[in-house]
Amino acid sequence: MRRLLLLRHSKTENDAPTGQDQDRRLDDRGRLDATAIGGWIGRHPPYVPDAVLVSPAARAQQTWEIVRDAIKTQATTPRVEFHAELYGADPAQLLQIIRMAEATDPQVLMLVGHNPGMHELALALTGGGDAAAKKALEDNLPTTGLAIFDFAIEDWNEVAFRRGTLLRFISPKRLKLDSDD
Repeated sequence: MRRLLLLRHSKTENDAPTGQDQDRRLDDRGRLDATAIGGWIGRHPPYVPDAVLVSPAARAQQTWEIVRDAIKTQATTPRVEFHAELYGADPAQLLQIIRMAEATDPQVLMLVGHNPGMHELALALTGGGDAAAKKALEDNLPTTGLAIFDFAIEDWNEVAFRRGTLLRFISPKRLKLDSDD
């Protein structure tokens, strides 16, 4: 069994001081949302990642740093790798990146990246699971949205479209509505 967490970066400023999209940073709401999602993960230890693959964009890196600090329950720090390929990747490219995790073989893998690729990947991976989560995810993977999948596989190289079980779909908005989480 392998678990995959797809986390879209948090809300950002509209323009970076450099004018480069990759340099856009989180705004105040984005920092608060990343803290909330990280806190949620920390309260749910089965979802704490062993390895994290992060886009090199400033907003993705900041999102991961805030989530990591908010988790606070880890006995060890997950392995973190920055992959330039995550920036602007489509679902097929993202699937290849996930399959490469076979080399380090984490039980729980997190990707921190961008739409539209992350949302399209989440939809493509869903083969079953929580109906309410699937319905909520259909429209959008919002900023700081987190889709959690299980795969009944032995290694990451076996991950395929429509083979994931969608366990949870979490977003800052849903956290505010669901007081039991």
